[in-house]
Amino acid sequence: MRSVLHKAGLSIVVAGIVLLGGAASHLWDDRLLAQQDGKAPITMDKAFPNSNKCKRCHERVFEEWETSPLSRSIHSPAFRAALDAFLASPGGKDKALCFRCHAPHVREFPDKVQFFIDQAKSGDPQMDGVACSQCHLIKQVDRTKQPPEPKYEPAGSKTLYGPYKDFAQNLAHQSMELGLFHKSDLCLNCHQAVPAGANLGKTNDLLGNWDQSKAIKSGKECQSCHMPEQTGESANGEKKRTVANHTFPGRIGKLRQEAAKLDIETKIEGDKTTVAVKVQSLVPHNLPTTHPAWASVVLQLDIKGKNLRTVFAEKRVYGRTYQDAKGQNTIFDFEAVKVVEDTVLKPEELRVETFTFPTPKDTRTFDVEATLSYAAISGPPAFLQRIEAESSKGASDPVFQPIDIVKKTENIPLVK
Repeated sequence: MRSVLHKAGLSIVVAGIVLLGGAASHLWDDRLLAQQDGKAPITMDKAFPNSNKCKRCHERVFEEWETSPLSRSIHSPAFRAALDAFLASPGGKDKALCFRCHAPHVREFPDKVQFFIDQAKSGDPQMDGVACSQCHLIKQVDRTKQPPEPKYEPAGSKTLYGPYKDFAQNLAHQSMELGLFHKSDLCLNCHQAVPAGANLGKTNDLLGNWDQSKAIKSGKECQSCHMPEQTGESANGEKKRTVANHTFPGRIGKLRQEAAKLDIETKIEGDKTTVAVKVQSLVPHNLPTTHPAWASVVLQLDIKGKNLRTVFAEKRVYGRTYQDAKGQNTIFDFEAVKVVEDTVLKPEELRVETFTFPTPKDTRTFDVEATLSYAAISGPPAFLQRIEAESSKGASDPVFQPIDIVKKTENIPLVK
């Protein structure tokens, strides 16, 4: 089965039509960002052109990407607050660490890391974090490294990579089909592991045994779900064909509703009732994945009796608990030296949770309501206050609200 990305590449690969060929003023001082390569200075803007230039020829793709989490990789208040915490930590001497995923072109411009920091802290960066060129200039992924290491096309090259054989010819750049863009390997650079304060090995693996999942064995890749097929044009005015969606659905978007299913079994034994909730993960990777120290999935059980009044409530949390070098729990992966608890749902795992409570009284029926959701962001009060202060929406920022994955409700009769 061809992955979606097998058909996705032109949408951003051709994005360089104006990217590398268009005449536009630089968004920052060329002299500040000049990199000597022995022949001529190469600016960051020329090595990794801004996605705004792609928009001129790839409006559909740009508009999709602009709504995606990737487009906010260095824009989000949570990232800025976490970046400050990291830079203030003992491990913060490696200032480029966070940007290796949130703005991966820092790998090619390590001496400009302060510029990356300043851009992120500005709250309105003019520099892209993860956008067109940050992906489509990757020519190789070294999986012998942990996490896997992307290798970029040399600065100044006009070759962009993607999965299409029938790419559109243009005068701005060369397009090249690359097998890497057919595989999940492309995503592993940033989505397999996150930096930790110590070598945690598999205990810090974000995806789990994804490569042994039924989905992967059936021929699916990451892009099959996270870049779903649709009919449209890659470049403006191009003949419509099968292309990939670039909103990158996951935690955000309708795709999450396909991440799990719930089944409920209720057993009444006099004054005691037991509810077994079967939580079936439908995804070929851990749930949750990214930053499980502060992003968890919660199963909430509510029992509603007479007049729909809640008479019992309990929850189960799926995530990881880390400890730092002082033996204190921490939400920050970069401080973690030990995983003290791991309840993450493994790829395609079935988990059965049992709840016992007093049988509701003074009612003929009662409702059993089970909800699986992504929890609101958690952490120390100072951290959460900083996120609120950084956000233009303040306490109304969606990050402070849970996001439902699936809900199941049953009405249970009480037999007299």
